[in-house]
Amino acid sequence: MQVNFRALSLSHKNAPVQIREIISLDEKAVHGILLKIKDFFNLTDTLILSTCNRTEVYYSHDQDISTEIIKLIGLEKGLVDIVNYLEYFEILNDDRAAIRHLFRVSMGLEAQVVGDIQISNQIKRAYQASADLDITGPFLHRLMHTVFFTNKRIVQETAFRDGAASLSYAAIELIESLTSNTFEPRILLIGVGEIGEDVAKNMVHIPTAKVKITNRTQSKAEIIAAEMGFEVVPFENCLEAMEEADVIVSSIQRSEPFITKELVNKFEINSYKLLVDLSVPRSIETSVEDVPGVVLYNVDNIRSKASETLEKRLASVPRVEEIIEESIKEFFDWKKEMIASPTINKLKQSLEQIRQEEMARFTKNADSKEYAVIDKITKSMMQKILKVPVVQLRAACQRDQAEEMIQIISDLFDLEKVKSE
Repeated sequence: MQVNFRALSLSHKNAPVQIREIISLDEKAVHGILLKIKDFFNLTDTLILSTCNRTEVYYSHDQDISTEIIKLIGLEKGLVDIVNYLEYFEILNDDRAAIRHLFRVSMGLEAQVVGDIQISNQIKRAYQASADLDITGPFLHRLMHTVFFTNKRIVQETAFRDGAASLSYAAIELIESLTSNTFEPRILLIGVGEIGEDVAKNMVHIPTAKVKITNRTQSKAEIIAAEMGFEVVPFENCLEAMEEADVIVSSIQRSEPFITKELVNKFEINSYKLLVDLSVPRSIETSVEDVPGVVLYNVDNIRSKASETLEKRLASVPRVEEIIEESIKEFFDWKKEMIASPTINKLKQSLEQIRQEEMARFTKNADSKEYAVIDKITKSMMQKILKVPVVQLRAACQRDQAEEMIQIISDLFDLEKVKSE
């Protein structure tokens, strides 16, 4: 039975941030869902990707079990009404469509800021999470390594990843634009995970800013601060630092908002306070904008103004898509041959069994030298007998006629009685 590679996707293209944050999965949730999928459905090729812009599950199965997987997400998240969110998921049940989607996501073609390099690292971590739980079979291993190789080709052969254009860089451009009339704007970065660290490193583009950073794990903040020349604020002193700052960038991971309207109401705001929320789930209450002088941006309304960089990237898109299609073709050529592998292995086992039985019959009185010669001859004969059906079978795979050829060879050599190793 043919097993299809499938995908279900909830992303910034089909769901607003208020929906994405409900479905968003942290590492613990991803781990729990992978275990449930493995136990309930006995899947061997599964990948879960959850970022600020998307939550996606890729899996191999002979049936569409996307709804069941979404219910498992709801179970893990404690969402009794998860079925109400089904309309926001795109379901891809066609092999090639699901694989093409994975390639496009991995290369950054589907990113909110086209070519965002962060997605590459996120894909690698998602793959590692599945591998750690032994839920990656030969199919997914080959697919992911093809994805990684394709990414290298795109970096080497195109300008698609040139320049600094990412969600965090877009946030820097926004801050630079909105603080252009402020002398030495005071900026506080809360949280230095992957996005927060990227924001910190991009702060070089606002050389007049006075930057402070704070993080629940202070040692990590201190490492980044030492590299960038920033001041570290102990996390317990975060409130005072927020009141002083002109700009607050939050990328902290919490299930509930960290910055609330009630909190911001206590601040003395002289002219303005810009809040930038790069977290999903969101870490800043949207109602903070009701406070006079407060302006809030989140991941959905940040747009990059890096027009020159983006123009170069967009100009590279046709070549990027060509490289992706070349990789997909190469992968499907391999996939077609994989269909024939069990039959080839059974044929080898069948012929080897016959060879061993005949060797046992006719070499009872042979000495070691005679046995070695006969063994070598019979192995050579077996390889020559195997050559034609194997070549024909692989050729049939390329013509999409594998099933017919598999049946002919199975009947001809009575392979149904041979157990697969």
